Amino acid sequence: MPHFHIEYSANLEPNVDIGALCEAIRAAAAEIETFPTAGIRVRATCCDHVAIADGAAKHGFIDLSVRLREGRPQDIKEEAMTRIFATLKNFMAPAMQSQSIALSAEMRDINAALSPKFGNIRDHMEDNL
Repeated sequence: MPHFHIEYSANLEPNVDIGALCEAIRAAAAEIETFPTAGIRVRATCCDHVAIADGAAKHGFIDLSVRLREGRPQDIKEEAMTRIFATLKNFMAPAMQSQSIALSAEMRDINAALSPKFGNIRDHMEDNL
């Protein structure tokens, strides 16, 4: 953990490289000590059908959901969320110069007892983290 899920309105695709946004979030998360590199997952889902604010088709959005295993202190989570949201805002700044876009984010703890995990990614990483 953590897992990052980006939901975004389809009308952003002409102006925003969503793959590059995923990489920017991944890179920022990898710099945060409390996030083990091998556990980072970033994915994006395009929302084709949306209704925003006054209903004008020009409005877009990005909602970033961060899920991580419980147990981290509140101040650590707040600092991590501040850094990740700053990455999102900085990445989106150029697109927001020309398009109406709402950004939001939320971090949630996951109950470890109810969220089993298994994988061998660490075995295949160069640094074996």
